[in-house]
Amino acid sequence: MEGNSTRQIKSICIFCGTNLGKNAKFFEVANNLGRELVKRKIHLLYGGGSLGLMGYVSTAAHVGRSQVLDIIPTALAEGNFAGKVVGEELKVLTMQDRIWKMLDNSDAFIALPGGIGTLEEIFQIASWVQLNIHHKPIGLLNVDGFFNKLLSFLDQAGEEIFIPHLAHQIFISASTAKEMIDKLEDFVYKSDLVTAQID
Repeated sequence: MEGNSTRQIKSICIFCGTNLGKNAKFFEVANNLGRELVKRKIHLLYGGGSLGLMGYVSTAAHVGRSQVLDIIPTALAEGNFAGKVVGEELKVLTMQDRIWKMLDNSDAFIALPGGIGTLEEIFQIASWVQLNIHHKPIGLLNVDGFFNKLLSFLDQAGEEIFIPHLAHQIFISASTAKEMIDKLEDFVYKSDLVTAQID
């Protein structure tokens, strides 16, 4: 999944929890990720608001003067489910509209620790690689081993031939923000890793 060429990443979409979790390392790394985006002059796209890990990433990026775009369905914005707006807000009609906007405007994707919503979004983006809708890199910021069991599940699903051979390698894993973005920049898509297939 990696090669010698370096891709230019100008914007990254972040998926993560609206809760902080109970491990202090989660919000420390979320804050570090926001700062790393600033350092590299990378724009942030995310699902909106100021709550939980999303708030830590977006606030750190915004304070550092990175461009921050909050893409949120109107119903969630009006229901105040996500807290305050950080940066610029783009309201869309549906959740599906939101994920398409994220895809169109991002060069890469990163998931931090989160719940069902985080997993739903990152797996939808990953399934679109499998269907050749896009070939953008997808990272799991594996803070303190949070995604270890998920990665093991993907290995098992591959062994059982429920996902194409090596398709689980769509996901790039790293434990720090710097390492994560370095790996995303080094990513080179290889068509033999993924065979388009609807499960």
